[in-house]
Amino acid sequence: MIQSMTGFGSREDEVAACGRISVELRSSNHKFLEVVFHLPDGFLSLEDKIKKEIEAEIKRGRVTCVINIIGTKTPNVSINKALVRNYIATLRNIKEQFRIKDDISIDTLMHLPGVLSLGENRLPEHNLWPRLKILVNNALDDLMKMRQKEGRALFGFLKNRAEALRANLAIIKIKFKKAIKEKLKHLDTEEERSSFLKDSDITEELERLAFHIGNFKNKLSKNGPIGKELDFIAQEMQREANTLAAKTFEATISARVVQMKSQIEKIREQVQNIE
Repeated sequence: MIQSMTGFGSREDEVAACGRISVELRSSNHKFLEVVFHLPDGFLSLEDKIKKEIEAEIKRGRVTCVINIIGTKTPNVSINKALVRNYIATLRNIKEQFRIKDDISIDTLMHLPGVLSLGENRLPEHNLWPRLKILVNNALDDLMKMRQKEGRALFGFLKNRAEALRANLAIIKIKFKKAIKEKLKHLDTEEERSSFLKDSDITEELERLAFHIGNFKNKLSKNGPIGKELDFIAQEMQREANTLAAKTFEATISARVVQMKSQIEKIREQVQNIE
């Protein structure tokens, strides 16, 4: 069954010595699989592991992974004492050399680069990953359920449009045969008939369009990423419909072709949402 590329999933839970962790996964349309991360400090080493979990389920789309930690410990403030001593020695040297009377203030030292830094409260990876993996997979399950639900709706929409195309095509075939016979009656010479058939015969276009519609319906029922294939087939259907529109000489057939082109355009819009 086809899947939509759009969806959302989220989970959160308490993790000992870390706080409450929330995981959000959002997916949207994209030509390929792209995973974008927004992770807290200290989680960078887990990025590849999270990406592998996502890649195991999703083959196409832009997936955004957002992880937040609620209730984290206040980070420690670190002082680079060796750097402070160097700064003081340098500042004193400047004072003496240029005969500056101002004192060296604590405010001046605090704003010098590298004096103060915030330490990270990091959990060892082997303690954090097992718990985080469960959250990621649970959020991923929610995301996949939404993608599958939207995929079922898309399947119904596309199947109905393909069946409507096939019905219109059957009507056009009947009308075309009648229109050809009627037109040939009013042509006097074999040369005129031959020239007319050469310019107006749409039999091949009708057969190719019928093939593409059937192929499209068959692909709909396949598992796995099929969005690109469906888009290609829809492009071929559109190309044949354009040729039909250019060669059709009968008004009622032209009206049907216009309807078909509109249906194909709707199909092309929706297959952009399929994985």
